[in-house]
Amino acid sequence: MFTYRITEEEYHFLKTGMRVAVPFGKSKIYTGIVYKLHEQEPEAYEAKDIYQILDDTPVLNASQLKHWEWIATYYMCSLGEVLRAAFPSVFLLESETIVLANPNFEEPNSLTPDAYLIYEALQHQSQLTIAQVVNILSKKKVFPILKSMIDVEAIRLKEEIYEQYQPKMVAYIRLADAWEDKEKLQELLDVLSRSEKQRTLVMHYFMIKAKDPSPIKKKELLETSGISAAVCKGLENKGIFEAYEIQTDRIVFDKASQQIPNLSDDQQNAFHQIKECFTSKDVCLFYGVTGSGKTEVYAHLIKEVIATGKQVLFLVPEIALTTQLIIRLQKFFGDDLSVYHSKYSQNERAEVWNHILTGSDKAKIILGTRSATLLPFANLGMVIVDEEHEASYKQFDPAPRYNARDAAIVLAKIHKATILLGSATPSLESFYNTKLNKYGLVTLNRRFGNVQMPKIQLIDIKEKHRKKQMTGHFSDVLLKEITEALELGEQVILFQNRRGFAPLLECETCGVSPQCPNCDVSLTEHKFKQELRCHYCGYHRAIPRQCDACGSTDLNSKGFGTEQIEQELLTLFPKHNIGRLDLDTTRGKYGYQKIIEAFQHKEIDILVGTQMLSKGLDFKNVSLVGVLNADNMLNFPDYRAHERSYQMLTQVSGRAGRSQKQGNVFIQTFNPYHQILQQVTTSSYEQMYDEQITDRRNFFYPPYYRVIQITLKHKDFNLLNDGAEWLGKSLKNSFGKNLLGPTAPSVARVRNQYIKQIIIKIPPKQSVPATKEYIKKVRTMFESIGKFRAIRINMDVDAY
Repeated sequence: MFTYRITEEEYHFLKTGMRVAVPFGKSKIYTGIVYKLHEQEPEAYEAKDIYQILDDTPVLNASQLKHWEWIATYYMCSLGEVLRAAFPSVFLLESETIVLANPNFEEPNSLTPDAYLIYEALQHQSQLTIAQVVNILSKKKVFPILKSMIDVEAIRLKEEIYEQYQPKMVAYIRLADAWEDKEKLQELLDVLSRSEKQRTLVMHYFMIKAKDPSPIKKKELLETSGISAAVCKGLENKGIFEAYEIQTDRIVFDKASQQIPNLSDDQQNAFHQIKECFTSKDVCLFYGVTGSGKTEVYAHLIKEVIATGKQVLFLVPEIALTTQLIIRLQKFFGDDLSVYHSKYSQNERAEVWNHILTGSDKAKIILGTRSATLLPFANLGMVIVDEEHEASYKQFDPAPRYNARDAAIVLAKIHKATILLGSATPSLESFYNTKLNKYGLVTLNRRFGNVQMPKIQLIDIKEKHRKKQMTGHFSDVLLKEITEALELGEQVILFQNRRGFAPLLECETCGVSPQCPNCDVSLTEHKFKQELRCHYCGYHRAIPRQCDACGSTDLNSKGFGTEQIEQELLTLFPKHNIGRLDLDTTRGKYGYQKIIEAFQHKEIDILVGTQMLSKGLDFKNVSLVGVLNADNMLNFPDYRAHERSYQMLTQVSGRAGRSQKQGNVFIQTFNPYHQILQQVTTSSYEQMYDEQITDRRNFFYPPYYRVIQITLKHKDFNLLNDGAEWLGKSLKNSFGKNLLGPTAPSVARVRNQYIKQIIIKIPPKQSVPATKEYIKKVRTMFESIGKFRAIRINMDVDAY
C-alpha cells in the first residue's frame, strides 16, 4: 500500500473503493484503489500527487473489501494480489508511453540512422507509441535509441492512460420527428415515389412498427427487408430516418420459459430439512447421490431467496458444468441470471461486475467458477457451492492461493447469508465438520424417479493381458458392452484422466525419452498435431523420426491418453461418431458448449474425456461408462489420492443410467482388490471416510492438522539449495517434528526454475494467526540476506 497526496476538494470527493490513476516510479502510471483517506504524511518517502480520479462512484463496496482483507490475511498474500485476481483487467488502466517530437530541435543530421527514422516518422504523425516505434525500426531494443534522442532533446516522452472498457452500442433506426404524424404518410410516399427501394424500406419499417412498437434495430430492419445499408443511409441523408445508438449488454438471456418442476417426495423432504437446518446453522452439507435431482432442489431454494430481493451466488468447479446449468437455470429464471467465468471476455465480465455492484435485476442469480466469490455483492442472501469436494475450487498459481469453497463460507458470513454445500461425494473436511456439529447435514439417498444406481463392475486387465483378451486398451468385456449399447441406440462415456496421445515416447534401443528443456518432465506425444508437448510450460517440438541419443528409429509410445483412445475407437467403430472432451478440444470460448450440446443432441455416440466428464453433467441417454485405467489416480504421490480417486470414480460412474434404465459401469484395473475400488463398487462412502479419516489422524494431516506449504524457486540450483536449507533450519527451531523438508517435489524444475518445498503442520491447539506471523518474520529475515533476495517464495495455506 502506498500513500499519495490529494487536495482538500479531492479529499471530500474521494471515497473508499474509487479508482485513481497514480504515478509509480519515474514515469509509469497505474490504477490504484482508494483504500483509506487519512491525514498522516509518510515519513520514509515524499508523497506524490495522484494523476487523476477515474470514477464518480466506488467500483467496489465495503463488504467486498472486508472479504478481500480476509483472503489476503488468511492466505498470506497482499491485498494487491487479491485485487489483480478479482478485477476484470479492463478496469485496471495502465499507462502507455507516447513519443512526441520536440518542435525546437534543429539538428536532425546529428542523429543516428535509427533515430532519424523515428524523427522522420514524427514529422508525419503527431505522436508514436512504443509499439509503433518497434515496428518502424523492426527491432525490439528501442529504449537506448529513444534515450539518445531524449539526451539531445529531439523528442519528449509522455504517459497516457487508456480506459479499456468499451460499452457495446447497438444501432437503432427511427422515423424523423418531421414525419411522425400519420397524416404525413402519403406525403412521405410521394416524396419517395422515384426511389422504389427507399419507398420499400420505409413501408417495411411501418409494417414492423405495426406488429411491435418497440425500438427497431438497424441491422434487423436491413436483414428482414433484404435492402442494402446504402439505401438506409440515403434516407438518413434526406432527414427521413434517424440512426441512434443504445448501450446493450453483450450477454443477454431470454425471459423465463418454464416453471421449476415439482419436487418428488424425497426431494421435498430434503428441501424442508435444508430450510430447517438453516434456522440453527449457517452452513449445510447436502449429501445427495448422483442423479438424485439436487439441481431442482437448488432451484426451489433460489426462487425463495430472490423473492425476498436478495442475491444468490451459485458456484461450480468447472466452466464445462456452467454450460448445462446455464440452459437449465435460464429456463427457470430468465434474465435474472448472470454468468461469470474466465471464458467470458473482459468486457463481458465488466458488465456483470457493474450489474452486481448496482444491484441490477440482471444479477439476482450469479452462476460462476471460483473467481465469482470476489465480486461486489451488496445484498447476498444465499451461496450454493455445487460439487463442493472438487479440487478445482483451489487456486494454486498465481496468488491468492485461495479455496473458493472456504472463501464462499466467509463471504456468506460477512453478508449474514446461508450457505449450502452440495455433493454426492463430500470432502473429508466438510463431512468431518458435520460430525463436529459445525455444519448441518441433509442426505438424499435415492435417485430421482427411483431410478436404480448404476451397476459397477471391476475388470482385471492383468488377467485379460495374460489371456490375450485385450484389443488395444479395451478388454473383451468392455468392447462387448460398448457394442451392445451402440446397437440399442444408447450413448457411451469413456474416462481416461490423461490428455494427449501418450505420456512419453521411448527409444526401444537405449530407453531414452525426449525431455522438456525447461522442466523435469518427459514430453507428451500429441499425434493430431504431430508434436511432443510439455504440459507444464507449453514447450513443443515435432515428433522425432529417430532417437536423439543413439539415432535408432525404433521409437515406441508408452502409456495412453484420450487422443489415443479416440484413435482406437475410430478404428473399432468406424460407423459411429466419436467425441473428445479435454483441455485440447475446449480451448475456444464455446469449446465446452459445442461438444456437450452435440452429445446431448445424440450427434456423438461415444464421448472420451478427462476429469471434466466427472463433474455433475447430466446426459439422459448414457447407459454405459467405462474407466480405462483406474490405477494412475490411486498411485499418485499425495495423501489425498485415495479420497480423490473414490470421488472421481463415483462421480464419473454417476453419469450412467440417469433416466429410466439402470446404467452399467466397467472399471479396468490391474488391482481389482484395492480397498478404494471395492468401496466404489458398493458405494460405501462412510466406510471410505472412516478409513481415510483414521489415516489423517494417525499421520497428522487435515482436517486434524492445518498445512502451510512454502515453495522456493530460483534458476540457480546451488543458491536455491542454500536458501532452502537456511529457511528450513530457521523454521525447524520452532516447529520441530511438524516441519517436513526442504525437499524437491516430484517435478523439481519448471520453466527453468528449480523448486524446493517446506511443509509446516499446525496442531489443533496451536494458534494459526500466531504461526503465520512467525513465518512472516522468518521470511523477512530471509529476504534481508542479500544473496537470497532473488529467490522467489510462495506461501500456500491449506495446500490441498
